[in-house]
Amino acid sequence: MPYKNKADRKYVNAAKYEDTPEQVKNRMERNRARAKLMREGKVHKGDGMDVAHKKALDKGGSNADGVFVQKAGENRSFKRDSKHNLVSEISKRERKKK
Repeated sequence: MPYKNKADRKYVNAAKYEDTPEQVKNRMERNRARAKLMREGKVHKGDGMDVAHKKALDKGGSNADGVFVQKAGENRSFKRDSKHNLVSEISKRERKKK
């Protein structure tokens, strides 16, 4: 690591990526989905649950395709490629169940 400590790291590229119109739209979709399920009482702050999309946003999904509550570990365990893009929407754990 070329930095002396983590505080020296510049997050310029990450900030640029998060400010792109596509990522702003995706973040709004995620926030809307979570807010809706919070109003319905299905999720709560700090409960360790994620609001998952039935079809991932980076695969062209939206809130209209459907959302559901899932454990955070299960929602974040999908197979990804070297660029961290989603390869499979089915986790290893789910594949073993079949």
